[in-house]
Amino acid sequence: MELRDIMTSDIETCEPNTKITKVAGLMKSLGVGSIPVSENGELKGIVSDRDIVIRCVADGNIEGTVSDVMTLDPVTGTPDMTIDEAKNLMSEYQIRRLPVLDNGNVVGIVSLGDLAVKHEDNDKAGDALTEISKPL
Repeated sequence: MELRDIMTSDIETCEPNTKITKVAGLMKSLGVGSIPVSENGELKGIVSDRDIVIRCVADGNIEGTVSDVMTLDPVTGTPDMTIDEAKNLMSEYQIRRLPVLDNGNVVGIVSLGDLAVKHEDNDKAGDALTEISKPL
């Protein structure tokens, strides 16, 4: 099974100059924990709810933009990547969300939840969570 079979393809993106409060509201309304950041169709980063809390709220600054808190150069997958390859990549880099790119464009995202809910082998999600949650 490939990522194209389980990825969430109806995703929202934001630009680096998007206000943090706006992207946080977008996450809330969509019920998601991260938003890919793109500019002129090119992935620039990813911003997560954790990025906002740790890099923004904890410092008392919610007036900035996504570029102030986003993770640059995120690890990415491709639609034809196998679930095992994605699980291994997510484990290696200790990430819970994997943007999926096709020819440089964001076409989806795979989360640990996608592995658990959409894949018949739920052990893969458990294995991935175990590896991702290991202290560095």
